[in-house]
Amino acid sequence: MDKLDNKLTSIFEGRVVRKDLLHRIKKGTNVPTFVLEFLLARYCASDDPAEIQAGMEAVLATLQDNYVRPDEANAAQSKVATKGKHRFIDKVHVRYIEKEKRHWAALENFNSQRIAISERFYKDNDRLLEGGIWAEVTLAYNDLDQDNYAFLIEDLMPIQLSRFDFERYGEGRLEFTRDEWLDAILRSVGLEPSKLTKRLKFHYMARLAPLVEANFNFIELGPRGTGKSYFFSEFSPYATLISGGQATKSTLFYNNARNKIGLVGFWDTVAFDEVAGIKIKDPDTIQIMKDYMANGRFSRGVEVIADASMSFVGNIDQSVEQLVFSTDYDLFMPLPKEFDLAILDRFTCYLPGWEMPKNSSEFLTDQYGFITDYLAEAFHYQLKHSNRYEEVNKRIKLGSSVEGRDEKSIKKTVCAFLKILHPADQPSDEEFDEYVAYAVEGRRRIKEQMNKRKPDDEFARINLSYLDSKGQEIVVFCPESKEAEATQRPVRRDLDGMPQENNHKAPLKHIKAARADELMTDEVEATEAPKQAIEQINPEQEQAKERHYTILYGDTGYSYETIIGPYLSNAKKITIEDPYILINHQIQNFVRFCETVVKLSSIQQINLITSYDDNTNMAELKDKLQELKDSLAEIDVILDIKIKPNMHDREIRLDNGWIIKIGRGLDFYQKPSGWFEIGTNDLSLRKCLETKVDIFKADNMGK
Repeated sequence: MDKLDNKLTSIFEGRVVRKDLLHRIKKGTNVPTFVLEFLLARYCASDDPAEIQAGMEAVLATLQDNYVRPDEANAAQSKVATKGKHRFIDKVHVRYIEKEKRHWAALENFNSQRIAISERFYKDNDRLLEGGIWAEVTLAYNDLDQDNYAFLIEDLMPIQLSRFDFERYGEGRLEFTRDEWLDAILRSVGLEPSKLTKRLKFHYMARLAPLVEANFNFIELGPRGTGKSYFFSEFSPYATLISGGQATKSTLFYNNARNKIGLVGFWDTVAFDEVAGIKIKDPDTIQIMKDYMANGRFSRGVEVIADASMSFVGNIDQSVEQLVFSTDYDLFMPLPKEFDLAILDRFTCYLPGWEMPKNSSEFLTDQYGFITDYLAEAFHYQLKHSNRYEEVNKRIKLGSSVEGRDEKSIKKTVCAFLKILHPADQPSDEEFDEYVAYAVEGRRRIKEQMNKRKPDDEFARINLSYLDSKGQEIVVFCPESKEAEATQRPVRRDLDGMPQENNHKAPLKHIKAARADELMTDEVEATEAPKQAIEQINPEQEQAKERHYTILYGDTGYSYETIIGPYLSNAKKITIEDPYILINHQIQNFVRFCETVVKLSSIQQINLITSYDDNTNMAELKDKLQELKDSLAEIDVILDIKIKPNMHDREIRLDNGWIIKIGRGLDFYQKPSGWFEIGTNDLSLRKCLETKVDIFKADNMGK
């Protein structure tokens, strides 16, 4: 026993176990780790070698007598029929058969789908109905001829702690340094920390994050054989693993026919193994997944709120170098095609699975660690009862390139690290900086890959940074892509997927300078705007048709309503490109334009693309546009703002196909000689500057 072993066994007596005992038993069985340690804790709670040996024999005997192997199902059934009853260790599922109006239980390896079960068992253990649980089960034989079943569950005891004292757990943690506790956690999952670098240790902590932080959207892609799914299949009884197959909204979220919540309501973590093989046929499933991943809630006739994290693990068959240096592929390549940018943007942390070592005995520990079930209970308690977000929010300082979803993701990752490593204390400044740096990298990896996929600059602000405890701004890079031109400065493509000429991204330093004040916002799902029928447009207005005309200097009678009104029919999104929405009267013109659009149509989203110059007060501009954005949001209209340098073109594009080009943009009105004259407020009475107007239907729009 080393120093850490002595601490663990003295402070957490009865809650730790020698992990080499687990490794010895684990070989040759497919029993989850928490089940084996349940038995080890029962029979091997001693330091005496003789008692340990006797306990090991008892564990092996229990497994031999009570654990059902799939190829021994017939023998197990015969044993129950012969003896009248027998106790098994197995995973128990319960399903409701509508035609028979009753519930039937099934043991995973017992090969019987019609085992009678009392209502009290599945009422006390909801997860029996959704995914099943491991338990000690007493099966009895039913010899009554009038019954249509041969076996019934006489007793059932879930294999997990009946109660958990978090206060005692937190007090025990205070006796350890951060690094000692980190090593204790690693030993608890069976790894020897002395064989791992600090970076690898943090990777393993990130794998635990979905088990301790609610609504944590985790992804790990990498080679086979690195133990990606272990934490979700064997480490915790509060996690369930979906291995390939079809993922449906009824299974995952809500079954309308049964009026019953799906897996997210019963588990702390829903993990998707071999994510590339998951089939999602119903588009509604993706939409609900987007809603749920964004804020932990969704609606399927009823509003549902749940805490379950979602984890996606899978394999990458190509080398990482091939992907990051490729202009055509990215690190999200293995994901199903249904996973669009909206799904990807909701990922919290991307763990670089290619850095993880292959499973090997050389990394296994033979020292003491927490009983897996005990640690899983500590994580479960914190996921349900502990919120460290406000604490992190007050302490963290992030750079200007960090946008809405970036910020949320980074903070959630830091929260997870605090719960795992500091359940009852605060990290030092140095430790906190380490967690922030790791969290920023995990989010940057996501941002970089989205930027490669997007044909425009929506996700171009990839230089995520934070301010350390000394006030220095630190830009965090992903080691695999730092030198990859194709990832750092991806080639933009046209609508046909062809590389655009002369559009290769400028050097990073140029991007940073040019986009320092860009007003990017968190993505918001479009919802239907207040219904204002297009018939409300003045009936005297002309029918929508192509027009080309000139407004002469001093002309009146031209308002945004008369120019654009006839073309708003059936439009849901409008994009305004105008480089001069900078100073007060230009911003006021844009407000009037938005008022017109909202009044005359059912527009759901307004996109503004504008520019700036050396005299632009960016802070003031941001405040005024944010005020407009907030007011539009109150009536369910999204305002998305992008500011680009060196912009000249002016045009208005509607998603119904109409394009309106005004030579002077929105600012074609003369300044009134006084603010109390006719035309000050009603733009149709305001004198105009000379400008050309071209209105036409785009060819092949939407194709």
